[in-house]
Amino acid sequence: DPDMPFVPSIPEDQFILVEEGDPAVIPCRTSDPEAQVTLVNSLDKAVHALYDTKQGFIGNFPAGSYTCKTMVKGVEFKSDEFLIYIIRATSQLPVEIEALKTVYKTGETIVVTCVVFDNEVVNLQWNYPGKVKEKGLIKLDDIKVPSQKLVYTLTIPEASVKDTGDYECTARHATKEVKENKKVAITVHDKGFVHLEPQFRPLEAVNLHEVKNFVVDVQ
Repeated sequence: DPDMPFVPSIPEDQFILVEEGDPAVIPCRTSDPEAQVTLVNSLDKAVHALYDTKQGFIGNFPAGSYTCKTMVKGVEFKSDEFLIYIIRATSQLPVEIEALKTVYKTGETIVVTCVVFDNEVVNLQWNYPGKVKEKGLIKLDDIKVPSQKLVYTLTIPEASVKDTGDYECTARHATKEVKENKKVAITVHDKGFVHLEPQFRPLEAVNLHEVKNFVVDVQ
């Protein structure tokens, strides 16, 4: 099609996630397999890379914006803009879950943290007793220094007995079919309680001037 030398791209193709060190494909394909195509960066400077008419430009590109150009009968055409994002990722998905405490009483705030290490982009989902009512508040902290970690914090305000159960986070890799899940059991009591365990008998005898210790374990 001389009026549209570049095959239209869908929005999902214009954002390209690439792991550090991996080659990427900039999918500017032409409707004419004989077309001469040039790849330029955001500074309009030509970028040398292998071109495949059925795929696009293939190579190791720095993060940034790229556009393809071609000429048809003396008229220059430009493709859509393609944005490459370089992400830090490992083939494994190290995940840890942590709760400030695992036993609460009604009215307290439950806090559970799920941490993903060495991966910049993951899809993380929470499962917990109050999810249907969307009771939880989720916050994400992306920490770069001294090492890469994503810290997801789930907060349940005004906990009730119904919030007792398993709190589970599932992380999925951005570019690989890898997932990891961790869970922790949380118990919410209607009210606080004290358990006493005396380490002496109901009746104790003491001699004159004898020193006697009475010990009670309290939980």
